[in-house]
Amino acid sequence: MSSKDVLGDRRVVGVLDRAVWGINPVLDLAYTDPLGLKGRTFVPNDAQRSAAEALLDGAARVLDAIRFPGTDAWSKATEEERARWWVTRLGAINTIAVAFPGMFGVLLNRLPIQDLLGFANQAVVLVAVAREHGVTDRAEQVDLLASVLCLREVEAHVLPNPQGQDTSDSEARSWQPFAVIGNLIGTARIFRAISGELEKRPQPGKVFSMLGNLPVVGAVAGYLGERGALVRAAEQGEGWIATRKARGLSGRGAQGHAESVSPRL
Repeated sequence: MSSKDVLGDRRVVGVLDRAVWGINPVLDLAYTDPLGLKGRTFVPNDAQRSAAEALLDGAARVLDAIRFPGTDAWSKATEEERARWWVTRLGAINTIAVAFPGMFGVLLNRLPIQDLLGFANQAVVLVAVAREHGVTDRAEQVDLLASVLCLREVEAHVLPNPQGQDTSDSEARSWQPFAVIGNLIGTARIFRAISGELEKRPQPGKVFSMLGNLPVVGAVAGYLGERGALVRAAEQGEGWIATRKARGLSGRGAQGHAESVSPRL
């Protein structure tokens, strides 16, 4: 590998590492239970409960019905079902933001807004899927994103994170209200530093891309196209993880790298 390639990989790894650092705390938020609703899914309803308690129990049943992380239904779900939840639920919400520029047709398609948001959406969901498959080491998550989104096979633990990197913006953004959408937009901002890599990610089909040039209709086409691309990205990510585990590489420590992801709350 030439020195130019090494420098290129180091730059990409540094940006992906910063993104992963900001993504994981937001995913952790899904497991919190500030109102105690998820805890209610593990116990029978009290027949003598008040109207307020009945309302809370109803809200808890909704969370359980959609298998929200931290509920009883979530605890009974398989690893594959949990991974698929992030693609279908979180991915559905994020993809709305990704597709929104399509409302303006070719006018905004000339700008890299949709590619940035699409890249960020796939990164967030891939990290979530990786966690469900036991890939919680930050360096491995970076390797996964580099492989699926940038078509680069790297070893992040031997490509140190650039010194002096400012992550304060990621930390502040991660805990804002509306954290999911805020994280998507903030992550997209980070990826502007590697704009040359954006086109390497799984892309919407050609038909959806062409329809995306039309005002209004472009939003629907963009949504469907990005949903398909997200599903393909998740499938490629799971294939990468399976191959990694088969080789006995998953779960290795990231020596010389920044700390691993904090445990779920």
